[in-house]
Amino acid sequence: FWLKSFWFGCQDTAQRHSPLNPPSPVGAMPKNKLGGNKAKRAKGGESVKRELIFKEDGQEYGQVQRMLGNGRCEVSCFDGTKRLCHIRGKMRKKVWVNQGDIVLVSLRDFQDEKGDIIVKYAPDEARNLRTYNELPEGVRINETDVGDGESSDDGVEFDENTGVDIDNIQ
Repeated sequence: FWLKSFWFGCQDTAQRHSPLNPPSPVGAMPKNKLGGNKAKRAKGGESVKRELIFKEDGQEYGQVQRMLGNGRCEVSCFDGTKRLCHIRGKMRKKVWVNQGDIVLVSLRDFQDEKGDIIVKYAPDEARNLRTYNELPEGVRINETDVGDGESSDDGVEFDENTGVDIDNIQ
């Protein structure tokens, strides 16, 4: 009995694992249907329509003037004040805030010069807010140069003189 089951077991295994049908590993990984190794970084192509969020008490609309780093930025709120705002933790590394974006700022009760960014509006959402008269008419939407007539060279001055006098180096 033992020899017979051994013999038929070997034949059965030999038939199952032919060169046309190789054995599969026990813990096989699933097939990669997305592409190369950069596929995990790809973002979804379709944007989901979300409900437009209006400001409430203790909140104000604003436009990002400049990014300061470490999740902080300078926001010019539409009530006329500039505030140092912090990007909330739920938005960090998921929603990228850039210069010129229209945002909703949650004001702090104890510090008027500081706030927290709680919503970043897409350009079409910001245009909808303007049609509902929530934003002032003079707001430039979807433009990165939001400075008040100032150049964005960040204090760097270039000299037109390209020649260097080697004899007059001090």
